[in-house]
Amino acid sequence: MCQLLGMNCATPTDITFSFSGFAARGGSTDHHADGWGIAFFEDKACRLFIDHESAATSVIAQLVKHYPIKSRNVIAHIRKATFGVIKLENCHPFQRELWGRHWIFAHNGHLTGYDPALHGIYQPVGSTDSEQAFCDLLEGLRTRFGSSAPSLDALFDALAELVVPLCQYGTFNFLLSNGQALFAYATTRLQYVVREWPFQKAHLVDTDMDIDFSLYAKPGDRVAVIATEPLTDDENWTPFQTGELIWFQDGKPVRRTLTLSPEEQVAARGRAVTAADL
Repeated sequence: MCQLLGMNCATPTDITFSFSGFAARGGSTDHHADGWGIAFFEDKACRLFIDHESAATSVIAQLVKHYPIKSRNVIAHIRKATFGVIKLENCHPFQRELWGRHWIFAHNGHLTGYDPALHGIYQPVGSTDSEQAFCDLLEGLRTRFGSSAPSLDALFDALAELVVPLCQYGTFNFLLSNGQALFAYATTRLQYVVREWPFQKAHLVDTDMDIDFSLYAKPGDRVAVIATEPLTDDENWTPFQTGELIWFQDGKPVRRTLTLSPEEQVAARGRAVTAADL
């Protein structure tokens, strides 16, 4: 399985600290060495870096770790290939345009037997189930709202409906952003932490690095970090529930909802156990 990292902030912030620990999982402290990527939003557009080399050894990853790009929405991914060969075209995050904005998507999981009939302008470039799911979601949003961008509340409600059929195919943890907000969904594993005033110190799990955020942050700053597994060992990370969709904006959860019934939650956890054996 792959791993996800997201950041949503009240003010533009760099992700060098969190990404340093996350990248180590891409072939050093963990086995997710089949490619990686990261996207930084700047208003409607974003900077996207992807590489089929492991994040632990990639020269581009070294650049990102030492180049403090400031953004309010960031999505990163390290890949353990379960569907699709190790090629650049199969590296997350994936990028598409919708309603005059870049959209970024990264997925952790495996969708068995998933073969959507994509009739619109969104077609996968690579061969992953993840990119198919992204195209499917965007096609669903465009079909529902047409050429006019909906409010974020309407978008959240639509996503809560569109994700349910996809969960029937397996593990569907993802991060999605259009630069205005970050949407995170989990059928199995996602955690988040909110850092705000008064800021504290934090120590990374995967590398011997710590930071005192109070030395750099101001009272108006606030940062939400979302990850498959906690990146630090001295902060209180909150786990997502099975089937929970959370909308993050300005560095905090704004809305959340459970999309699956109790029976569907049990079934989703069962599919996740099966997928873990792949």
